[in-house]
Amino acid sequence: MAGHLLKVSSLATAVFATSGFYLYSRPLSLNDLSVVRFGRAATTTVLISVDYITAFKHVEYDTEEYWALKSKVHLRSAERLRDLCCANRGTFIKVGQHLGALDYLLPEEYTSTLKVLHSQAPQSSMEEIQQVIREDLGKELSELFVSFEVKPQGAASLAQVHKAVLHDGRTVAIKVQHPKVQKQSSRDIVIMEVMLKAVHWLFPNFAFMWLVEEAKKNLPLELDFLNEGHNAEKVANMLAHFSFLKVPLIHWDLSTKRILTMEFVEGGHINDRDYMKKHGINVNQISENLGKMYSEMIFVHGFVHCDPHPGNVLVRKCPRSGKTQIALLDHGLYQVLQPAFRLDYCRLWQALIKGDMSGVERYSLRLGAGDLYALFACVVTSRSWTAVNAGISSVPVTRSEDVEIRNNASQYLPQISELLNRVPRQMLLLLKTNDLLRGIETTLQTRASSSSFINMSRCCVRAMASCVGASLVSCSFPCFHVTFLRVVTAGQLYPACCLCIVS
Repeated sequence: MAGHLLKVSSLATAVFATSGFYLYSRPLSLNDLSVVRFGRAATTTVLISVDYITAFKHVEYDTEEYWALKSKVHLRSAERLRDLCCANRGTFIKVGQHLGALDYLLPEEYTSTLKVLHSQAPQSSMEEIQQVIREDLGKELSELFVSFEVKPQGAASLAQVHKAVLHDGRTVAIKVQHPKVQKQSSRDIVIMEVMLKAVHWLFPNFAFMWLVEEAKKNLPLELDFLNEGHNAEKVANMLAHFSFLKVPLIHWDLSTKRILTMEFVEGGHINDRDYMKKHGINVNQISENLGKMYSEMIFVHGFVHCDPHPGNVLVRKCPRSGKTQIALLDHGLYQVLQPAFRLDYCRLWQALIKGDMSGVERYSLRLGAGDLYALFACVVTSRSWTAVNAGISSVPVTRSEDVEIRNNASQYLPQISELLNRVPRQMLLLLKTNDLLRGIETTLQTRASSSSFINMSRCCVRAMASCVGASLVSCSFPCFHVTFLRVVTAGQLYPACCLCIVS
């Protein structure tokens, strides 16, 4: 205890001395926000650290009182972190949203508190939006659009979207970057890196440097809206055979690194059951199609849209055909999976679905989990170890199991932290994507449907068949189909439906 407090006091002294020297050595300006942002982050870090160090001083470990108190400390800390994100905005909100999406990896107090950041993103003023458009497109709004709605359709951590009408009558959505984000982002990442290193120094069991590593890699890509437009076109072409998928068309003549102009698409959020009921949209069909789409992205192509929170995935009836569609928006964040990683991930899921525990261990180890392979299997599937042992396709998800998994996220936080630092960086966004998709399925009440496992198996086998030799054999695996494809690789046999290959 004394050692922890000495570390905190040393950290606080260093922080305030550095801040004081910085303020003294530089002319203070209202636009110079880095010191203020750093000060907020440092203060929040110290308050959270002191709370965790002192709160359990007189409480016996692993008692009912201990866990009740720990929940309160988690909640206080999450609220402080949320307030910091709202105050510093930009990159901080982006990282906070990322943490809020990790439902089955972080304590529920954190995820439920940080989820509100999706609806509390800052808005730029109309003057700021006009200035960005003027600088990047070289024209005034009236020269570009017949009408331009002042109130944004939505505001995110890095940008906001406005509805407008072109002179030829087409309705478009214009995504405009917040003007200060570019300059602040690199400095904010440095601030986060310093704070997370300080936390790791105070609490060696908690290592979240993967957050900074991911932000360093992904933020520059997300801040380049031309890259987002290319991602949208790539996934639209890649999944063109899915008639239910709608990706907005890009207007390249009105797009720059800070502005993305695209076809305007209306619809309800994919977790809005009332909207679907009102518009006669089949919830089960939507869930199945979402699973097909993501299974193909992950297992077959290795090019994965990694931000499927409900605001980015809409459902609607196509105005022309009347058929149900899923509209996929916000294509700034994609993960490209390397072939070897993707195949091991395919094989892991095949083993998880069948309850092949030797396969689960083998491919978890190959994916970097080490001796934490059991925890890794639970993290990947958001299922209990009991369900994993039985084969996740044969054991339905129950409310009690869901509660158990969420509670374990708090109990095993140090081990989860270690695991996330071990696995390949490609895995981190996949875990976030998995959690977001499960959140949607939970709301739609379609988790663990048989169709989702069949679709995953099909895509896994297609992926493996594209890289290795294959031959048809008679059925030896419980399924609805009769003929099977036996995929041979490294001397191992992987049976699954041949329908996977031809469909």
